[in-house]
Amino acid sequence: MKPRIASQYIPLLATAVVLATLYGAGCASFHNFFSLRVLVNLFGGNAVLGVAAVGATLVILAGGIDLSVGSVIGFTSILIATLVEEHHVNPVLAILLGLVLGALFGAAMGCLIQWFELPPFLVTLAGMFLARGLAFVVRPDNLGIHHAFYAERINRDFALPLNSQVSWPFAATCFVTLFVGALWLAHYTRFGRYIYALGGDETSARLMGLPVARTKILTYTVAGLCSALAGVVYTFTTQNGDPAACVGKELEAIAAVVIGGTLLSGGVGYMAGTAMGVLILGLIQTLITYQNLNSWWTVIVVGLLLLLFILLQNVVSSLSGRLDSPGRHG
Repeated sequence: MKPRIASQYIPLLATAVVLATLYGAGCASFHNFFSLRVLVNLFGGNAVLGVAAVGATLVILAGGIDLSVGSVIGFTSILIATLVEEHHVNPVLAILLGLVLGALFGAAMGCLIQWFELPPFLVTLAGMFLARGLAFVVRPDNLGIHHAFYAERINRDFALPLNSQVSWPFAATCFVTLFVGALWLAHYTRFGRYIYALGGDETSARLMGLPVARTKILTYTVAGLCSALAGVVYTFTTQNGDPAACVGKELEAIAAVVIGGTLLSGGVGYMAGTAMGVLILGLIQTLITYQNLNSWWTVIVVGLLLLLFILLQNVVSSLSGRLDSPGRHG
């Protein structure tokens, strides 16, 4: 009997094939594409998206959605910049405050969704407007961060030199570290199993005695923390706070999650797929830049790719249903 790939692995395998194909096409088309600098820029330039996508993955796996990601990033970045530059708060304390507020913001949305049985789409949509409005209340325009912690520690001391010309940025370290932690959390902890069970079937999870309410609220808390951390990473990469930053970043994060093979209905997906989805979006943007094409082509290609993966998920779900039907057994 020939070995058969389990249906839930097909989207993940498709993501890996797309990633390898895009990278191979770039290396074949441009002589300097296969270089350490391009690889480092791929991780460093997409660190904000990668951190945000980790939180989005957990929420979607649990059967929810979070539309407040971009707004929380903007709020966190301008809050940190204002505290550091105008109120002379220690950057570490400012960062910790931003992370705590992000986690509390996510927890508040999770409580509203759980306790009042409100749709996650509407609650997080309201959260998106609220966080963006608060960002402009903190400061209506962008503000550069000139503290030595950013100029010296983040960009010099915390960067890892790979050779005489290329250094691994601290933002990329944040992305990779968070990804490894989230990979362990989602796939090797009880909390991760609860998330998958909740996304698979909330009613069944409740009947099995799983802590549905606690899991849902904690999932949104972690997602809010990830969004705030993405805001912190944004300040690392730009040394700037901007209340209008990352508009639509939540849609990019969701796109990376879906392209990574996670089902929008919840319960099926892999954190590794999200990481590959982030790199795919980065590769598309890099290839279009190398081709000297208009940046709008990035949006077009991502849209087509997203549609392709949604169709693939539909096909896989349909095949899984047929294979699991009673008529296929016995």
